[in-house]
Amino acid sequence: MGSHPHDLPMPVPATAAGREGLEALLRTPRRSVVALDFDGTLADIVPDPDQARAHPDAVPALAALAPEVAAVAVVTGRPAGVAVRYGGFAGVPGLEHLVVLGHYGAERWDAVTGIVHAPAEHPGVAAVRAELPGFLESIGAWRGTWIEEKGQALAVHTRRAADPEAAFAALREPLADLAARHGLMVEPGRAVLELRPPGMDKGVALTEYLAEVGAEAVLYAGDDLGDLAAYAAVEKRRADGLPGLLVASGSEVPELASRADLVLPGPGQVAAFLGALAATLRA
Repeated sequence: MGSHPHDLPMPVPATAAGREGLEALLRTPRRSVVALDFDGTLADIVPDPDQARAHPDAVPALAALAPEVAAVAVVTGRPAGVAVRYGGFAGVPGLEHLVVLGHYGAERWDAVTGIVHAPAEHPGVAAVRAELPGFLESIGAWRGTWIEEKGQALAVHTRRAADPEAAFAALREPLADLAARHGLMVEPGRAVLELRPPGMDKGVALTEYLAEVGAEAVLYAGDDLGDLAAYAAVEKRRADGLPGLLVASGSEVPELASRADLVLPGPGQVAAFLGALAATLRA
């Protein structure tokens, strides 16, 4: 059974900058953007990424919150269309203007049109797609690892290996070399190494979207290393005098949690926080 987010008190950020960010959002919601990662933030991490779905409380909380703020955006490493499908975001009353920035912002889905805008595939992705299975076998790293096809990127997961951390460590450098040979980069995450085109990250995507909307305040929530670029973008805005609140979903990634203003235990609590925010703004 899901909790009822509006019945829960709103947690207070641990930092002065975070409290200032939350106060700005509550004071000027129509000039504020709420941006969130998907996996690990709106959806629980599961062994098979194809089985990931938004937490039952997440979409209702977003639908309650979205009409109260300037915009809500989901910023994810997944293909935009996959995030929309797994999130259940299409056709939801209240989310008529939701934007999903997929592949770290290289793709974009707007609820208002239902269309995904995506670039042509980077030639390096096709080359790595052909080479990767044999490459993993040649370095003896295929046991328990598996490849996820992400369209504009490929991911090698180590979660099912006998020792996920050792497999991750052993693969990191060889995969970085393989990616570099084909003009790609490696994005590390929780038991996953993603090979993708350079030039776009969640920080670039978030910065461009906030400029498009004309946002004066921002809340960003994430859970993994890929979210550090978005954190840096919010920190840069704060240095320029624009308030922002950084939320971490879980504390499994110390590099992220240590920079967060507010650490919540996981997607259920993130949804509860968003619901409490919506209830406060509607009150």
